[in-house]
Amino acid sequence: MSEETKKRVRRSAEEIAAEIDDKIAAHKDAIKKLEQRKAEVLAPKKPRMTRAQKMKLVLDKAKEAGMSVDEIAEKLGVTFE
Repeated sequence: MSEETKKRVRRSAEEIAAEIDDKIAAHKDAIKKLEQRKAEVLAPKKPRMTRAQKMKLVLDKAKEAGMSVDEIAEKLGVTFE
């Protein structure tokens, strides 16, 4: 019966320490990734523009391009009475 059972292979202290070092390195990488995600979450986001702000921006850009209000209206197909 003793021939059939396998004996447990004992690892040396160096092998165990190396395995622990590998696990520590893997966890440090995971911590770095989590810290990056945390920084992204806490970072201030660019404010969104309202519809009125977008319209004002478009009109300002058109005026900078040298277009008058009448030219802008003509391009949009809008007539003033």
